[in-house]
Amino acid sequence: MIRKFIKKLSRKFNKKGLGNSGDSLFKKIFLPVNRALPLLLIFGLGFSAVDIPKVQAAYKSSSDTDADIFDYIENRRRERRANQLTPEQKKLLADIEEHKNQLPSEIVEGKVPVAFEGDDLSYNAATGEFIATGKVDIIQLEGYRFQSDEVTGNVKDQEVRVENRGHMLQLMQGAPRVTLDGYNMIYNYGTKTGSTDYAEGKAGEYYITGKRFEFYPDHLVVYEGTLTKCGAKLPDYHSSADRIEIWPEQIIRMYNVKFWIKDRLVGTKEYEERKMEAEERPYFPRVGYSSDNGAYIEDTFEIPITDNLRGVINAHIETKHGVRSSAELQYANRGLDMRLLYGFYYDSNSKWIRKSPGLLTTYNRHFGGLPLSYKLEYEVGRWRSDEASSIHHKFEAALYHDPIIIDKKYILMLQTSYTFTRDNVNHPENIGNTTVKGMNYDIKLAREFDDRFAAFIGYKYTKNNSQNSLYEYQNPDSYSGKFLAGMSYQLTPKDRFVIGVKYSTESGTLEDVDYYWYRDLHCSTAILRWRAKRKKVEFHWQFTPW
Repeated sequence: MIRKFIKKLSRKFNKKGLGNSGDSLFKKIFLPVNRALPLLLIFGLGFSAVDIPKVQAAYKSSSDTDADIFDYIENRRRERRANQLTPEQKKLLADIEEHKNQLPSEIVEGKVPVAFEGDDLSYNAATGEFIATGKVDIIQLEGYRFQSDEVTGNVKDQEVRVENRGHMLQLMQGAPRVTLDGYNMIYNYGTKTGSTDYAEGKAGEYYITGKRFEFYPDHLVVYEGTLTKCGAKLPDYHSSADRIEIWPEQIIRMYNVKFWIKDRLVGTKEYEERKMEAEERPYFPRVGYSSDNGAYIEDTFEIPITDNLRGVINAHIETKHGVRSSAELQYANRGLDMRLLYGFYYDSNSKWIRKSPGLLTTYNRHFGGLPLSYKLEYEVGRWRSDEASSIHHKFEAALYHDPIIIDKKYILMLQTSYTFTRDNVNHPENIGNTTVKGMNYDIKLAREFDDRFAAFIGYKYTKNNSQNSLYEYQNPDSYSGKFLAGMSYQLTPKDRFVIGVKYSTESGTLEDVDYYWYRDLHCSTAILRWRAKRKKVEFHWQFTPW
């Protein structure tokens, strides 16, 4: 168990100081039915096991040459691949068009026709009972397909029954694509209620299973269910719960939750609530190695307190410095984010700072229908490093433009901000106090040449640097102006290579050349980073939720 290992390792470092009859027999009939069989409210289902700070991509690399812009590009490519129709989905659209051309001239308003096909289909007009056998194919013309070897039901009662295995495909406009296989299905398309003893399948990019599904007009309940974005037969990671509720407000509620790596339990939680569209890192440990800090293992734990208040613990242990964990009390509501901070924090250059304690307040908003966002941020607290200790103040006002897509190939990113930073050193004569204030600029232009090759150039100016600031944390450079460039190439379906460079406009020297190797391990990613100018190596392994 990961947590037992963390506790054991933590103690170690602390010790060191650190109806068969009918009126007609036919192969095809059309029956008007009520609108939309909501056979799955798992439409729109998203997997995100815990509520922890957001990242901008499904995976995120560590970079101070801004090579992580390729994370954004890779996830755009991943989204395009995910949105491509499968052969089964293409066939459903074609069949719907064919059936629409055969519809009668008059259709009852508010009803959506359904086409029934089968090798043998009988219908009793008096009772409404029907039996379809053979290769049964039921198509609702809004974008729904149901298939089985035998289907019974009642048209008057608006009920469909399947005792054996049934296959369902959902391709309705405005809802995620769903493919589902289940047993002993009963569904009433009039009351929009039903159940199935067991089902498994995929909703969008998410895989779901359950021993019993119950369908209601306004929500879905799954008993003894699992969720994952890993498509392996034995997923690299998944979460399970005694009960999963999926509500139309895009909310997943899970009870008695367990988190798994393969078949090994790595965490538990009594209750989990998650916005389905939220994109978060998965709730599983991250491991790796860097020349500065040695081998490390870290995990994030979230403790819900109220709807808007939570505690977050980031447990981090490394071989060179021991325990360097942090804890936060977080409040978030309508763009306002307030965090009480305590513990160790590190940047992409492996530079550490200890906040004991600190308060970070951030307010983010989007300008209505404009492609602009702004951020107001203020942080105050005691900062400590090996070299200095101070009361740290920082204010930032930032303006961001949404990524600008030009000709479907170019991506332009623009950002500007004003920062005011002051450190009051703990010295009776205030020796060493520092104040830095001024404008910052960030512009990057990337191009996707094809599905395998991409490159970018950029310019960044940050008023703060390691020469005019008290700390190196988040100020890794001794200069403010820098040109950046990089390229990414997908050598094989599983291997991608990236180069990132950074050039000082003040000294006219090439300051950093970083090489990355991304290896896709099916449902996790290994990232190897070689910092050529610094002669340092990093390795990170993390689960990728797709």
